[in-house]
Order: sequence, then C-alpha cells, then structure tokens
Amino acid sequence: MREIIFDTETTGLDSREDRVIEIGGIELDNRFPTGRTFHVYINAQGRPVHPDALTVHGISDDQLADKPTFPQIAHDFLAFVDGAKLVAHNANFDIGFLNAELARLDLPLLASDRVVDTLALARRKHPMGPNSLDALCRRYGIDNSRRTKHGALLDSELLAEVYIELIGGKQAALILDTAVEAVVVATTEGAEVASRQRPVPLAPRLTDAEREAHARLVAGLGEKAVWLSSVDAKL
Repeated sequence: MREIIFDTETTGLDSREDRVIEIGGIELDNRFPTGRTFHVYINAQGRPVHPDALTVHGISDDQLADKPTFPQIAHDFLAFVDGAKLVAHNANFDIGFLNAELARLDLPLLASDRVVDTLALARRKHPMGPNSLDALCRRYGIDNSRRTKHGALLDSELLAEVYIELIGGKQAALILDTAVEAVVVATTEGAEVASRQRPVPLAPRLTDAEREAHARLVAGLGEKAVWLSSVDAKL
C-alpha cells in the first residue's frame, strides 16, 4: 500500500486568496519509508506572506522571489501523489489549499476519499488531547527538537512517525533519518524473511514507579504463581 505523508505552508489562512508556498511529502510503502520525497518552495505570484504566517514558518517573500510558481510544479506534484493515499494533520486545511491551486489551473482535484486526517485519528484515540503535532511527538517519544519553525518536509517526517504510532503499526522499524539494517529471520516453513531493526533501540517506556508496582504485585501472588515463571515477571 502506497501512502504519501505530506504538509504545506501558505501565505495565510484563506484558501480563496492566499497561496501555497511550500509542499513537503514522503512516500511510504506498506508503512515503511521508501526514501522518495517531494519538497519544493513556491513563488506566491504576488500574494505577500502574512506576518502571522511568517511567525509560524519563517518563509519570507524575499526567499520565494526566485522560486517556481505553482503552475510550474503542479504536474510534478500530481505525479508524485498519483494513486497514493494522502495523509496529513488537519488535512482539510492542506487539501483545501491544494485544491484551490489546482482549480485555478483546471487540473483534477484531490478526492476526499484518498485522504487520511491524522488529527481526526488522534482525537479518536486521545479524546482528552492535546493533539497538535508537537504534543503527539511528546506523547510518543518522537524527537522534534529540530522543529523550531514549521516546515513542510520536516513536519511530514515527524508526522510519518506519529501516524505509524496512531495506527498501531510497525513503529519500531520506521526510521526516517538513519540507515535501516535488514535482518534475515528463518521461518518455520524454511523460508527467509527480511525484517528491519533500529540501530539504536527505543528507550523503555516503563517508569521506575511502574516497575516497583509490578514487583509488589508479583510478590503478593505467592510462590506457586504461574506468573513467576514468565519472563514478564522480571520487568
């Protein structure tokens, strides 16, 4: 299954008047990054960056002056996302802006049934929130220290890790910025299957208090408790 985790930055909040000025996306195949990415800054064609937006993403009008316009990158973007599910955080915002840009060019719009909104997923899984991208990174122990400003490609990379956590997938094998070591595992049928492994193991999520509480529980079960023979009893 092919998915594109993507994000946009814009000149402001009104898709009727404001313009997309940055698109970033990464490709997942069966929930693993393929290494293919899409990233472009876009000339806003005379629409100035709103000061509030500049505070968020730090992309100035001067930085965009020599960048391609949306008509110049539209076909490359559509080719990159062709046939894939589209995954974004607060997806209505990004899709609304992209479809506004595509509509100006009379190009096919991105259909809503292709879109997965990770904000909606997070609100269902964590109804008490908060569910911003930064908050979800903190919840799942994902390093977002590089995110001093919003940026479409970096935010897509972080969102990919958050997305895998939200759907309960192979989060231990999702590595976006380091090489992944392939490990060959023999199966009962004699075949060999390549799995992936983090170079540095994830930090344990159990706290010392939780370990102590577990130990007290096990100690109260008695000497003949089946639990004592389990490896988990020694957590």
